[in-house]
Amino acid sequence: MNNKLYGNLIFELSHPGRRGYSLPKNTFGHHEIPSNIKRSTDAALPECDEMTVVRHYTNHSENNFGVDNGFYPLGSCTMKYNPIINEEVAAMPSFSNIHPLQPEHTVQGALEAEYNLQRALSALTGLADFTLNPYAGAHGELTGLMIIRSYHQSRGDEKRKKVIVPDSAHGTNPASAAVCGLEIVEVKSTSEGLVDVEDLKPLLGDDIAGMMMTNPNTLGLFETDIPEIAKLVHECGGLMYYDGANLNPLLGVARPGDMGFDVMHINLHKTFSTPHGGGGPGSGPVGVREDLVRFLPKPHVVKTSEGFTTEKGCETEYNVESSHVSTFLGNFLVSLRAYVYILTLGKENIKMVGPLATLNANYVKECLKDVYELPIDVLCKHEFVFDGLKDKSTGITTMDVAKRLLDYGYHAPTIYFPLLFHEAMMIEPTENESKETIDSFISIMRTIAQEAHDTPEIVKDAPRTTPIGRVDDVLAAKHPVVTYRQMLQEAQ
Repeated sequence: MNNKLYGNLIFELSHPGRRGYSLPKNTFGHHEIPSNIKRSTDAALPECDEMTVVRHYTNHSENNFGVDNGFYPLGSCTMKYNPIINEEVAAMPSFSNIHPLQPEHTVQGALEAEYNLQRALSALTGLADFTLNPYAGAHGELTGLMIIRSYHQSRGDEKRKKVIVPDSAHGTNPASAAVCGLEIVEVKSTSEGLVDVEDLKPLLGDDIAGMMMTNPNTLGLFETDIPEIAKLVHECGGLMYYDGANLNPLLGVARPGDMGFDVMHINLHKTFSTPHGGGGPGSGPVGVREDLVRFLPKPHVVKTSEGFTTEKGCETEYNVESSHVSTFLGNFLVSLRAYVYILTLGKENIKMVGPLATLNANYVKECLKDVYELPIDVLCKHEFVFDGLKDKSTGITTMDVAKRLLDYGYHAPTIYFPLLFHEAMMIEPTENESKETIDSFISIMRTIAQEAHDTPEIVKDAPRTTPIGRVDDVLAAKHPVVTYRQMLQEAQ
């Protein structure tokens, strides 16, 4: 767009005396602001007319790539489609205008929705009960690990302070364990990309609190040795923790509770469609087996003969301060969206989520593995990992491919993760993408592979069609420019 105003900051469009608003008549009288809290100078706010402001932010909003305007090849990780009906229900005044301190008899509908979601998640995962309080996946991990630690402490087993984490795990796994005050022990993967059971065995002992696993793992591979792994960990007294980030392909096929997992979290935005792209809002419910229900954080919604109520921490044998992980009941409207999604699909159709996600991922993998390096060529689940282009002589990196995708109107997939491969490119379409959309993505990926061979400079210089070209990521991280005033000073 050749619009001079398009690339400017709103401050640069400012002209003294211009207004884009009119305040209503003052009906409250004049009240002098105390001098100790009054500004000595006016705030340096931009002064623009309404049309300039609307055009400025509308133009910038068109630069924001979202699942509503294009395909995300990392869909089930961060940007799964969020059906409009979810938003309609979450926007209902009966839900959006209530206050958490209202008397419980005035919010029975909201409490019933929360309770029903807890029961639905339990049915889908094979666990006894859930808390909806954690605000995100990593927060759920921390909550789950705190439950595991509380379980051992309640039994006087204070020495269990080690958590086993696979070398292919999400980075939040060891981070959450460290925040919980636990020591991380890494178990290696086999050449097939699965947990090495023989490497695991020497790590087990009476100091192990538990083992964290993602299944399918970050390579998109189903951990076939789960029964043996769970048996070994349980025999040494530890608990099994399921990282629910990759639950999507298991829906309708298998349940973590049936595999031997004792505690898990669910990323509602990854599996049940609630929006989380851009960092929020989020929700990371935590589920547990029957004998761990007493350790779930409070408040917790329960059903009684008189209706729905919340268990408070002080009503149990556990101290209220140690059992709270969030304010009230977490992000209620996010939980509500997930509940609507589950009801919309219904018991019959939710069984198709896992199989369709697996079908889409394998279709993309098979159509591209002749031009992109597939280090582990087996049946995957909802995601798989390439190791860059198959033709390494081009000098084109995974970063180059990701940048070139922007020119064709596609968001890049997850790149350089997992760390098992130097040029990792993780691709994960969701179950709700059509064959036409996936075929178009496959075609563009093949085009980029051909460009890498014929005209590599085009790929190296990408992106070319975006308002901002390739930036220096390292410089931007080390010297971020976050204020307009700072920019002026540096320019001078």
